[in-house]
Amino acid sequence: MGTFLFTRLLIVVLLGVCLGSQLIHCSVTYDRKAIVINGERKILFSGSIHYPRSTPDMWEDLIQKAKDGGVDVIETYVFWNVHEPSPGNYNFEGRNDLVRFMKTVQKAGLYAHLRIGPYVCAEWNFGGFPVWLKYVPGISFRTDNEPFKRAMQGFTEKIVGLMKSEKLYESQGGPIILSQIENEYGAQSKLLGAPGYNYMSWAAKMAVEMGTGVPWVMCKEDDAPDPVINTCNGFYCDAFTPNKPYKPTMWTEAWSGWFTEFGGPIHQRPVQDLAFAVARFIQKGGSFVNYYMVGIFIMEEPISDAQLEALSLPPAMIIAPLDEYGLIRQPKYGHLKELHRAIKMSEKALVSADPIVTSLGSFQQAYVYSSESGNCAAFLSNYDTKSPARVMFNNMHYNLPPWSISVLPDCRNVVFNTAKVGVQTSQMEMLPTNADMFSWESYDEDVSSLDDSSTFSSQGLLEQINVTRDASDYLWYITSVDIGSSESFLHGGELPTLIVQSSGHAVHIFVNGQLSGSSFGTRQNRRFTYTGKVNLRAGTNRIALLSVAVGLPNVGGHYETWNTGILGPVALHGIDQGKWDLSWQKWTYQVGLKGEAMNLVSPNSISSVEWMQASLAAQRQQPLTWHKTYFNAPDGDEPLALDMEGMGKGQIWINGESIGRYWTAYASGNCNGCSYTGGFRPTKCQLGCGQPTQKWYHVPRSWLKPTQNLLVIFEELGGNPSRISLVKRSVTSVCADVTEYHPTIKNWQIESYGKPEEFHSPKVHLRCSPGQAISSIKFASFGTPLGTCGSYQQGTCHAATSYDILEKKCVGKQRCAVTISNSNFGQDPCPNVLKRLSVEAVCAPTNWRG
Repeated sequence: MGTFLFTRLLIVVLLGVCLGSQLIHCSVTYDRKAIVINGERKILFSGSIHYPRSTPDMWEDLIQKAKDGGVDVIETYVFWNVHEPSPGNYNFEGRNDLVRFMKTVQKAGLYAHLRIGPYVCAEWNFGGFPVWLKYVPGISFRTDNEPFKRAMQGFTEKIVGLMKSEKLYESQGGPIILSQIENEYGAQSKLLGAPGYNYMSWAAKMAVEMGTGVPWVMCKEDDAPDPVINTCNGFYCDAFTPNKPYKPTMWTEAWSGWFTEFGGPIHQRPVQDLAFAVARFIQKGGSFVNYYMVGIFIMEEPISDAQLEALSLPPAMIIAPLDEYGLIRQPKYGHLKELHRAIKMSEKALVSADPIVTSLGSFQQAYVYSSESGNCAAFLSNYDTKSPARVMFNNMHYNLPPWSISVLPDCRNVVFNTAKVGVQTSQMEMLPTNADMFSWESYDEDVSSLDDSSTFSSQGLLEQINVTRDASDYLWYITSVDIGSSESFLHGGELPTLIVQSSGHAVHIFVNGQLSGSSFGTRQNRRFTYTGKVNLRAGTNRIALLSVAVGLPNVGGHYETWNTGILGPVALHGIDQGKWDLSWQKWTYQVGLKGEAMNLVSPNSISSVEWMQASLAAQRQQPLTWHKTYFNAPDGDEPLALDMEGMGKGQIWINGESIGRYWTAYASGNCNGCSYTGGFRPTKCQLGCGQPTQKWYHVPRSWLKPTQNLLVIFEELGGNPSRISLVKRSVTSVCADVTEYHPTIKNWQIESYGKPEEFHSPKVHLRCSPGQAISSIKFASFGTPLGTCGSYQQGTCHAATSYDILEKKCVGKQRCAVTISNSNFGQDPCPNVLKRLSVEAVCAPTNWRG
């Protein structure tokens, strides 16, 4: 009875504390070991899915795939510029429907981490800030500045209030267990000194006082004040410790790859290294890992809604477990899923104790977690980047590949090794669809005349964003020069040179209505100089410079002060008078293009434009040309993309929806091989050198009608739209390569705390996409095969029955499993040799006829 009364009294006291203070939360707290949800410590795996980067129709599938991959939490930034495009006018519809996204996460049975910021970086236009914020009087971003703090607090309160009104915090029965204020501010704070520290402290206090009932975090902020948790971002976070011993060790951005720049190669992070980094973080006491990204799915808007950093990111931003089409990317997805299962098996020991660390060799260690209740988990690590190691642990021998960690949930049996990938590799291809483009029509953007009602003139060169307010990527700078008939170059001399200095990001030079040349900056060097000969004539010459912004900067100290556009000097060289500086003469400006003003991209636009038939347009290959066609939606449900081969640079719309900017710039870099061992940096593992950085652009099926879909292209440089095609992304083959003693979860027997009752041989698992089946076995060898997926070869040892076994087990099925054992292949093809089974199977639609 005494115990019962004490329990009742404790409940009353706790309830009184909860009701009496909004700052104390009874469902989500933390201690030094982990986030504590309803009194239970949790090892949590999280994945970033940014709601505006995909369509609402995709959300449920993406979130479910993340869950199936072992994710507990969905993380997203909140993007101020899409929600408040103008002061006080809010947008939470369509792709910006944050409430619907949170409820979709909740429906899937997952938690959510809401990173409000409201600065997000995120390879997103202006770091997520609306452009109008730049023009608030007296403002200075991300410092102890009253106009900025007032605006930031207003937006933060708007989002928190919306979440509360929909009961989306865990304290209200919702999915949100964590929130973030500010983002990666630590380095900026140190540079600013006292104003930076004061701003950071104010932001933390402001957030906590909102009473969300869940913990707040600040990433890359070493001096985050209590009760805010400081967290780590990076490729590796095993050296990170929180700033107070009573805070958990959290990794808010485990970078699963790196973004791709137009003109740059793809940066691929091997899954063996990513798994090694995560296991190393967990073994050292980490309890929360968020993959940045789990996936990124469609291109940015060309207008201010969702641009990306200048010259930065085609849609394949991150080599993530899900690709930009929402498809599972193997082996990254499957290998991490197995890691998550192995860690979850070890969870009770991991959250209950601190590790005992012992040396197993020069580069080898054991981390052992033992709880009072008898749970035991161990990590065996080999940090050598070149050599495997054979170590002794608990009176047993274990083989560790280089740069790898083995997970032993019972301190005895290995169920996972970070370097041993046993899941399949999927080969994806872009295949033709049955969607033929109807006849193309084209319309030239008239560069010889301007609409006087939309222009204005000024002495000198103006900063671009100050003029456009980011309403368009494009700004015309137009002036004229008078050339006397006696000029030497008109009488056999060398043509004069025009020099244009720009602060970014691209410029097209027109002289008397003809394209004279183009020049571009890079993400690292936005500023560039155009130098080119110009064909001037006697009399008045019209020089028109089309400055093109490719998104706005998203990171850097006070980047809101950075300039864009042509700020000069602009000068002619090589004329009789010497240098002629045009910078301070009269310039006429026009924001945007005529086609934009006439809304040519909309299916409902009414315009008097006279479109030209494609055959004539293809012969001319004009720059600054609009192209349009219609097409019917193709059969099937595979993800779709536009193949923009043959085009240069511009923008794409389908049924009025923006696919985003395209640019078939060719990638330069070093693509000579890749090793998973050793520390990863973006330049280490590069792909696609000598190929267009981005050739395919995702077309969400939800944007299509059954028939008469309008496709509009604006081409800046000149291209042949007849070469554009609609393709579908599909798995064409699947591979697996597994050794006969590959670690398997079935060999874990925690009850016996020792050897399993019987050894479970590993299996090769092959699986085609839904609607597909395995049509044939392209390669199969049990023995010592060589090579990798797509280029396997038989080795010196090969079981003659390999093909027969795989064909019998797999052909005609969507998925199959084959046990790797001598008995399954008739006999041991090479005794006392470690064997492996390598397979490549062809996937085809189930209506395939072979």
